[in-house]
Amino acid sequence: MNAPEPARSHRTRHRDARVGGSGRRWRTALVVTALLLSYAAVDIFLPLRRDLTQFDPVAVGELEAKMWRSYYERRHVMLFLELAQTLRTQYRFPLFRSYVGAYYGASAAFVFKEGRERSDYEKVLPTLRIYFGMIRNTGRIDFDVGRATTLELEWWIVHRERERYPSDALGHACAEAAAALYRVPAASTLEHGRLRAQAMLLRDARAEAGGVTEPEWANIGLLLQQSYRALRGAVASASGTSGNLDSGKEP
Repeated sequence: MNAPEPARSHRTRHRDARVGGSGRRWRTALVVTALLLSYAAVDIFLPLRRDLTQFDPVAVGELEAKMWRSYYERRHVMLFLELAQTLRTQYRFPLFRSYVGAYYGASAAFVFKEGRERSDYEKVLPTLRIYFGMIRNTGRIDFDVGRATTLELEWWIVHRERERYPSDALGHACAEAAAALYRVPAASTLEHGRLRAQAMLLRDARAEAGGVTEPEWANIGLLLQQSYRALRGAVASASGTSGNLDSGKEP
């Protein structure tokens, strides 16, 4: 009458083993999750001292032209991915940080796009401030985040409302924004600003005439490449002569 007992024991052991295996898998999953979260936190928040001045002007110009196109065609995801690529490949953001930074940068752009007046545009300031704070936390240039944020929004507004400003205002606004970010004299970034504004105005003129063709987008990209060559030259010259850039070494 005791024969069934081993069977029950076998079932019990099998059940216990199954429960024990599930418990081990659950603990392993928790450990892996904790490690991934820790890695992501370090990736996103750890202050770094990377050199933001050694970008490739050709690559930045090409990527910026693509981002402009995505912006005007309302391709939110594409703009996000292109900005993440720019931050990662040209400004040395870690992987997760590049995507978080791109989220804030792209979000600010599309909130601005829907604005109609300055009070609407200024709604992007908190988001832009986080974006520039991440740039400051990644690079070794001790720029003023608040000033960089304000000047970035200002050239957006000058471009949007360019009929209210002198013809050279957009170029000057772009030059001021770049100078604030890299802590160089605004006079040294005027050529960068002029070429960047020229690229914007070409896009605007062609869009108003019926649409921007592929060759015209290529020309816009070439202007942006020239613009970033001028910016890199200005930054390199300033860092070698004025000491405006922090002299700390990149890790």
